[in-house]
Amino acid sequence: MKNVILTLGIAAVFASCGSSNKSEEKAEQTTTAKSEQTAMEEEASSADKNADVSAVIEAYLSIKDALVNDDQETAASAGKTLANALGEMNMSQVAEDQTAEAKEIIDVAKNHGEHIAESEIDHQREHFEALGKDMKDLIAFTGTDRKLYQQYCPMYNDHKGGMWLSASEEIRNPLFGSKMLKCGKVEEVINL
Repeated sequence: MKNVILTLGIAAVFASCGSSNKSEEKAEQTTTAKSEQTAMEEEASSADKNADVSAVIEAYLSIKDALVNDDQETAASAGKTLANALGEMNMSQVAEDQTAEAKEIIDVAKNHGEHIAESEIDHQREHFEALGKDMKDLIAFTGTDRKLYQQYCPMYNDHKGGMWLSASEEIRNPLFGSKMLKCGKVEEVINL
C-alpha cells in the first residue's frame, strides 16, 4: 500500500511539473505571438506613414518635372494629386507638440497645390517656388523616403532667387523651364 501511495505521489509530482512546463511554454508562446503581432502592426503603421510621405513627395516631384518641361496640364494634374495627398496625410508620425505647426504647413502646401491645379504656367511656377519651402519644412517633421537636393536659382523673381527640391543632383530648373533650364546650383542635400 505504501508503495502504491508513494508511486501515486511521485506520478503526481511529475505530472504537475510537466503541466507547469507546458503552462510556461504556452505563456511564452502567447507573449512571443503578441510581440510579433505588435511589431507587425508597428511596421504596417510605419509603412502607411511612409506611403503618405512618399505620395506627397512623388506629387511634388511630378509638378517639378512638368514645369521643367513647360507642361502646364501635367503640372495642373500633379497639383491636384498633391493637394489630395496632403489632405489624406497621416499626422501620427509627427510629434504631438508639433502637430499644429505641421498641419498649418500642410494647409498652406495644399493651397499651393490647388492653385497649381487651376493656374496658368507662370502662376504655377510662383506657387511651386513657395511650395518648395513648405515641402522642406514638412519633411523636417515627417522625414523623407529618399535623398533630395535643395536647389537654388539666383535669377528667379528679378534676381531675388528661388528654390525647389529635386530627386536628382542635376539642375533642371522648373522655375524657368526651357528658358533657363540649367540655371541653379545645389544648396543642400536632404538625406533619408
